[in-house]
Amino acid sequence: MMNPRREPRGGRSSLFDGIEEGGIRAASSYSHEINEHDNERALEGLQDRVLLLKRLSGDINEEVDTHNRMLDRMGNDMDSSRGFLSGTMDRFKTVFETKSSRRMLTLVASFVGLFLVIYYLTR
Repeated sequence: MMNPRREPRGGRSSLFDGIEEGGIRAASSYSHEINEHDNERALEGLQDRVLLLKRLSGDINEEVDTHNRMLDRMGNDMDSSRGFLSGTMDRFKTVFETKSSRRMLTLVASFVGLFLVIYYLTR
């Protein structure tokens, strides 16, 4: 059953009253301007994010370079320490092999005592 408040076909034409072809074009042009404005704002936001990411990646690169230099220095220091300790151990072996056990004990105790004194003085 049809609703008495509706006009059967005349209602449709009344929906489009006042809209002409130029009016549709104007609305489309306005919509296009809004889209262009939104796109420009989105592009500016994207540019800001890209610049931020570029700065962050530059900072990360600088930090990595700094850490690599620090690790290289630390590796060189460890190598020189290893050489120093190896020489010291060779000397201890020589002392242990050629001297009596009493002299050896005295030397080791002296070395440990000297090490402890230096350790506590540098603390």
